[in-house]
Amino acid sequence: MSEVLVERGAVAGPIVAPRELLPYAIFAGVLLSLLVYFVGAEEGAASLVGGSAVHEFVHDARHLLGFPCH
Repeated sequence: MSEVLVERGAVAGPIVAPRELLPYAIFAGVLLSLLVYFVGAEEGAASLVGGSAVHEFVHDARHLLGFPCH
């Protein structure tokens, strides 16, 4: 039979430097911020989109997350 040799201290996977993750973290933060805006604040005077289409589209999500809307 063959033997498998494992070195002590060997890393199982690649280590990613935080600088390499920074663009992905910023992108995820921007997307999450936009999501919170459209679910929580897209209504009335602060509205970026005219009409009530966005409000009606995310209406149930507003209630699920605890945002009052009426």
